[in-house]
Amino acid sequence: MALIDSILDDFFWRALIGGLGVALVAGPLGCFVVWRRMAYFGDTLAHSALLGIALGFLFQLPLNLAIAGTCVALAIVLVILARSRTLATDTLLGILAHSALAIGLVTLSFMPEVRLDLSGYLFGDLLAMSRDDLLWIYGGAAIILTLLYRLWRGLLMTTIHEELARVEGFPVERLRLALMLMFSLVIAVAMKIVGVLLITALLIIPAATARRLANTPERMVLLAVVIGMLAVSGGLSLSWLSDSPAGPSVVVAAFTMFLLVYGVVRRPQA
Repeated sequence: MALIDSILDDFFWRALIGGLGVALVAGPLGCFVVWRRMAYFGDTLAHSALLGIALGFLFQLPLNLAIAGTCVALAIVLVILARSRTLATDTLLGILAHSALAIGLVTLSFMPEVRLDLSGYLFGDLLAMSRDDLLWIYGGAAIILTLLYRLWRGLLMTTIHEELARVEGFPVERLRLALMLMFSLVIAVAMKIVGVLLITALLIIPAATARRLANTPERMVLLAVVIGMLAVSGGLSLSWLSDSPAGPSVVVAAFTMFLLVYGVVRRPQA
């Protein structure tokens, strides 16, 4: 117990443990982002996180809870607007993403009593990881992994062919909502790692790298988790050695692996 306390008292180890926890869930969810071509959707939810921060301060709510709630609300609004088919989905995503970010910034500007390091929320503050942050990360990870385990077949089926999944009796709308809920949770817990502006990179880059190496969905998920963990470890090491910002360093490490894999490895045959 004393050893665990000693490890958790060290800011570097707290950052590493927190980053590995986020990579554990960002890997499988990032695969769905890549498979479903939802990168812009992830960006929209990530930008809405700043609005969640503002609402959290305004109503004195836990920030992670406020961010998750805001992301879920924005996802539901997107689904409702997309059904009306008055605008293309990518247009709606662009409107909601930048509007949520702007409203969050304006709301924070009207709260002069709130003192916060905005760059930490935009680009992450991994080295300021606390024990409470670790509880949020691993609690959220447990919920996400449980949902993925129970819903894996349905999520995979709806990703491959939504109409066929509907014919087979899968609850397509509920599965889509569950996926949105998981995205909202991972954005809420990942904000401390890479910040609002870089969350989508942590979802997409390891999954895209794993896609080059894998010939089955399950293998791609596993490799995405491993690559994400290597990116966190490499980025933190780079930050420690060169005094660079931790969150962007993690993304740089992930991008470096992406370039190496796509430059050297041929795509495996199924």
